[in-house]
Amino acid sequence: MLNGLLPKKSQRNTWFEVNNQILNALFTLMCLYQHPKRFHHLVLLCRWKLEDISALRKIYCKNGTYKPYEWTHMMVVVALLHVNCFAQYALCGLNLGYKRSKRPAVGVGICLCVAIAAPAIAGVYSVVSPLGREYDSEVDEEGQVQTLTNGSTQLSHLRRNSLEKRFSFALRNEQRIVEYAPKWKGGLFDVWDNISIGYLSLFCCFCVFGWNMERLGFGNMYVHIATFVLFCMAPFFIFNLAASNIDNEIVREALGLTGVVLCLFGLLYGGYWRIQMRKRFNLPANNFFCGKPAVADCTQWLFCCWCALAQEVRTADFYDIMEDKFCRKQKDENAQPPLSPLPREDGAARFRSNPTSLPWNSSRFSKLRTEKSSNYPHSPNGQLPLVQEFSAEGPDTFMKPPDLSSMQRED
Repeated sequence: MLNGLLPKKSQRNTWFEVNNQILNALFTLMCLYQHPKRFHHLVLLCRWKLEDISALRKIYCKNGTYKPYEWTHMMVVVALLHVNCFAQYALCGLNLGYKRSKRPAVGVGICLCVAIAAPAIAGVYSVVSPLGREYDSEVDEEGQVQTLTNGSTQLSHLRRNSLEKRFSFALRNEQRIVEYAPKWKGGLFDVWDNISIGYLSLFCCFCVFGWNMERLGFGNMYVHIATFVLFCMAPFFIFNLAASNIDNEIVREALGLTGVVLCLFGLLYGGYWRIQMRKRFNLPANNFFCGKPAVADCTQWLFCCWCALAQEVRTADFYDIMEDKFCRKQKDENAQPPLSPLPREDGAARFRSNPTSLPWNSSRFSKLRTEKSSNYPHSPNGQLPLVQEFSAEGPDTFMKPPDLSSMQRED
């Protein structure tokens, strides 16, 4: 069939080369998009902190639980995935750097075999190794991790920090009011509500996007920045380099135009995460496109990415972020912090009457007296000295400290 459509050998060679360059560009883009995340996993393995271990287990371990010698097995899988990326880059270099007639077949074959075999081996290894098996859940996961790393001393320290973090978070969460029906802060084009965010979204779009995603709990900032940049720029360079090896002028221009279009569609990366933000925090959906809010989110990023990003940042600034919930920001009625330090002068505490303060309006706080009781062994006669203080009606006075000579210690 192909010989009938392309009777000349030169035409068939051109067709093969076009297909080869397109496939090479697509596979290279796939590796480029995945490589920032794989570099991040390598950094987590090298750092190997408690929160890093938990994140890596969710990705590489079955059921997200502890596995024997998990660090070694994870490193093998991550290394194979990096080999896959670098082999594809080498193959891309051979396809782009040489004409079809001068391209070394041995080098192309080796790179192609390694690029295909590495991820396949990584997948099989993840299944047959301890990473893909189930083990006794009664094993103390944190204890195993720290035994393999720094011993029981660091284990107790990490446990204490984990508990402190957990309970302190619960305490903070109790003080927050959860917003179960949050709203977008302003409309899509209300950039004047916070012009500084609008300018940052325009001139530092990638950095602001990554920073906003990390504080919303959607992953590492640098991974988002690198991935977004690759989505929006890599197709242009890859497809234009691939077009340089094609002699047909029409095909060459078509490949160049394809690269530009794919760069524009790279903005859908922001649309995808806008969808995730709306679903996680229960933000109102836009049903303008036939009742399909996902299409509306992607369209907003395609045609007005800076406005969409500014709206997301304003919304995240308007609320306090607690895990997967938006909470109302705490504000004092008088725009003052809820706890203020006590006024002190020369080391003595001063107490003044304030008619507007609630506690001192009550008559029971006008005087502080003590009752006679034998249960107070702080004075020789079993009675505390009388302390006279101010009242709301009387003049301001100071509390006098007790006489040190009247304070005795009983054996």
